[in-house]
Amino acid sequence: MDSMIRFDEYLAHLAAGLGHADREAGLRGYCSGLMLPLARKSVEPMAAHLDPLHASARHQALHHFVAKADWSDTELLRRVARWVLPTMDLSAGGYWLVDDTGFPKKGRHSVGVARQYCGVLGKQDNCQVAVSISLACEQASLPVAWRLYLPRDWAEDAGRRRKAGVPEDVRFATKPQIALSQLQALLEAGESRHCVVADAGYGVDSAFRQGLTAMGLSYVVGITSAVRVWPPGQQPLPPKPWTGKGRPPVATRRSPEHRPLSVKKLALALPPEVFTELTWRQGTNEPLSGRFAAVRVRLAGSVSAKQRLHPQQWLLIEWPSAQDEPTRYWLSTLVEDTPLPELVRIAHLRWRIERDYQDLKQDLGLGHYEGRGWRGFHHHASLSIAAYGFLLGQRLRREALSGPDGQGKKNLMACTVPALPADYRPRGRPARAAACGGVDHDAASSTGCLPDA
Repeated sequence: MDSMIRFDEYLAHLAAGLGHADREAGLRGYCSGLMLPLARKSVEPMAAHLDPLHASARHQALHHFVAKADWSDTELLRRVARWVLPTMDLSAGGYWLVDDTGFPKKGRHSVGVARQYCGVLGKQDNCQVAVSISLACEQASLPVAWRLYLPRDWAEDAGRRRKAGVPEDVRFATKPQIALSQLQALLEAGESRHCVVADAGYGVDSAFRQGLTAMGLSYVVGITSAVRVWPPGQQPLPPKPWTGKGRPPVATRRSPEHRPLSVKKLALALPPEVFTELTWRQGTNEPLSGRFAAVRVRLAGSVSAKQRLHPQQWLLIEWPSAQDEPTRYWLSTLVEDTPLPELVRIAHLRWRIERDYQDLKQDLGLGHYEGRGWRGFHHHASLSIAAYGFLLGQRLRREALSGPDGQGKKNLMACTVPALPADYRPRGRPARAAACGGVDHDAASSTGCLPDA
């Protein structure tokens, strides 16, 4: 099928969830603009390249659609998933990948901006952070939930909330709490249960792990080396004998001679033959491999907590042969007969959500939104994911017919951008600024922008 015909069908499918028929034009323009290979994919440059002779009017229309129009991000993402998932091979099972990503910002007025850890920069800096869930299989992944993390200072500042349009029902929540609410919403919407994969930023949170278990979700989550567990074959002492008065004791006990170990200490005590060299996938230049061991342990919990006996689960350890000690640890509630290679493969699936972020930011303008409000931030992200979803579906359909070509989605983004008028002047630029008419980029019109597939 011609790609433009399929693109039209895709937009009609998405537009049915926007609430008003006249919003399809905004959807078409915005998604088309995001697919253009422009250096900046905020509203103004997209409008200028989509309709060079009426840039101001197109700018106003796109700005209203993304920043003001009251349509549901959740419904749009649901429709994107409904279109893309049939092209993904979930026969061997799917996985929900949990992570967050940062957007460096200047100033203090953009919704949720604060000095906090920014993964893109690898340090504390002024940024916004969003939490997302991607549904992944071996061949691809697709973001299916997205929400801005609102720091406590923002959540408790009525004035800033009002100016940024933060909904009244949005309260402070940690990133793991946001992820749990996203997963719960997916389940309530009727989505199938999938194993959850997350890094140590989520895995060290005991409430997060308990929340997953309460929802009936298995997990493979990273933890730090300081997490304490009962080694294989050991467990806490039973509760104190009941004296016949009051409630029978239920809390397990420890003694100076009977205490849990950190996962690092446990790993260092394992015999070398327990570790196996495994390859989990083919990298760009070479196979990705390492030394791994997996043992059954029980979480110890805190000393002060009145913990009942935790069920056994997997502790997965990665110890590269060139290192003096293990480098990574995971806990997993996958079934007891899960093979070690399967544990390793699933633990390393997180690269797919990182690739989602990379593609969305580099190619589809995820981080280019310049508005300050809650609605616009989420609308822009949802539309970036919608554009990503179409290109992903096209790639998977093509690969189903001819096999992987190693080009990903890159060859799906070739089109010709109409040159800007010689007298075009970007908003806020002095009149003497050089015109942009000579920009030789890909294509802005929503026709002729996509190849056959």
